[in-house]
Amino acid sequence: MSEQTNYKKGIVRSLKGIVIKVQFIEDIPDVNEMLYVENENESPLLVSSLTGGDTAICLNIGGDYSIQKGETVRRSGHSLEIPVGNEMIGRVWDAMARPIDGKPQLDQAVLDNMIKRPIFSPSFQETSLDNRPDDILETGLKVLDFFTPFVKGRKIGIVGGAGVGKTVLTMEIINNVAEGSGAISMFAGIGERIREGHELYKTLEDNDLLKTTAMFFGQMNENPVQRSLIGLSAITLAEYFRDDEKKDVLLFADNMYRYIQARNEVSTIIDQTPAEGGYQPTVFSDVKTFQDRLASNGNGSITALQTIYVPADDLSDPAVQMIQHELDSTIVLSRAVAAQGIRPAVDILASKSSLLTPEVVGERHYDLATRATAILQKYESLKGIIAIIGESELSAEDRDDYLKAKELIQFFSQRFNVMEKVTGVPGEHITREQTLDGVEKIIGKAKGAPTEDSPVPEPAPSAPETEPGEG
Repeated sequence: MSEQTNYKKGIVRSLKGIVIKVQFIEDIPDVNEMLYVENENESPLLVSSLTGGDTAICLNIGGDYSIQKGETVRRSGHSLEIPVGNEMIGRVWDAMARPIDGKPQLDQAVLDNMIKRPIFSPSFQETSLDNRPDDILETGLKVLDFFTPFVKGRKIGIVGGAGVGKTVLTMEIINNVAEGSGAISMFAGIGERIREGHELYKTLEDNDLLKTTAMFFGQMNENPVQRSLIGLSAITLAEYFRDDEKKDVLLFADNMYRYIQARNEVSTIIDQTPAEGGYQPTVFSDVKTFQDRLASNGNGSITALQTIYVPADDLSDPAVQMIQHELDSTIVLSRAVAAQGIRPAVDILASKSSLLTPEVVGERHYDLATRATAILQKYESLKGIIAIIGESELSAEDRDDYLKAKELIQFFSQRFNVMEKVTGVPGEHITREQTLDGVEKIIGKAKGAPTEDSPVPEPAPSAPETEPGEG
C-alpha cells in the first residue's frame, strides 16, 4: 500500500502488545484513521484515541510484531476502507478485505476500479421499514415459521448457551432461506471456530450458494481488533448491494456476543475502566452502532439473522439483554429441550416475536399461534400437578390439552438438511401452510369454524337486486 499524502509524519514512541503510541508534532490524525508504518510490511495501524495533545493511541490491526520504536508512520487521511462490488461474492475475506480462502487477491487493476467504502460510516440513505410491505421469508422449519416468522428487512436473533445448536441452526436457515429468496447473502463469522467456517463454506458450495454469498471471517484466535471489525466489514458490503445494486440482502452474524467480547478486549488493552458486568464502558454504543446499520430503505432491504451466545446460560447477562432489545424476533434455544432430543431445541415459551401479528402473518396463523401457546403454557403448569397426583387424576379437558401439548412438541421437532451427511437421515423442508395445517389438525379449528363433519349452513337469502337510484 503506498498512499501518498502531504501530512507530517509521526514516530513510533512505544509498543505494548497490539497497542502502539505514535507521536505527531503536527497534523494530528483523526480517530479511526488508518496509519502505515514505513517498514518493509507497510504495517497498518488504526487510531483508537488521541492523548497528550500530540500522541495517537493506535491498534496493530495487521498483527505485525516486527514494528520497532523510532520508525516513521504516515497518515492515510481516511479510515479503514474496503472494496465493494460483485467481485467480492463467492470469496472469504478478513476484516481488511484480504482473501483467506486460499485463492489469490484480486488483480490490482480490478481493485483500482472498485468502489471503496469506509467500514465505520453507514451509507447516508434514508432508512425506513414503513415504505416496504411485510414479506415473510419461509425457513422451512416449522417451529420458526410458526412462532417467530422471518420478515424481510427485520432482525432475528438465535439466543442460547454453548452446544445447544446455534451454528447448526444458522447453517440450516442459510441453506433453506438463501436458496429460495434470490437475495445476496453476507456471512460474518465473528470470533467463531475455523472448523465452523469450513463447514459453512462446504455447505454453501455443495448447494451452489457461493455464487450469491460473500463471507467475512475473523476466527477466535485472531487479534481482537480483527474480530471487532469483521461484522462492520460485512455490513459495509451489504449496504453497497442494498443502496447501489438495489438488492435485498440476507446478513448472517455468528456470533454477536463474540463481537462484544472483542470490543471488551480492545477496551481492556487500551486501559478503559470497565462498566456494568465487567463490559467496556462503550458497550451500549457498540451494540447500537452495529444494529442501527441493519436497516431497509426504498432501494432494498437487509434482513439480519444473528446468533447470541449466552454465558453460563444466563439470559439476564447485560450484553445479551442489550442485543435482544434491538431484535424483532428472539429464538431461545434451551439445554433442557435439547436433552429431550428435540431439534431445533427451541424454548417456545421463552421465544418471542413482535412480528407475530394478524397484520403480518394473517388471522388464521395468529389465531393458531395464540391457541398453541396457551396449550403449551397450560402444559407447563400441569407438569407439576402430574408429578404429584398423576396424569390419570386430571380432568378430561386438562388431559386432552396435556396430550395435545405433547403432540405439538413432537410435531415441531424436525430433521435438518445440513445434517444429512452426518446422520444419514434426509432432512425436511416444510412450508408455512403445511405447518398451519399440521397445528390445526392437532389442536382443532377455532370455535365457530366449520369442520369437515359439520354441515355447511345454508346461505341467507340475499336482498333483491335494485337498480341505481332505487330504495
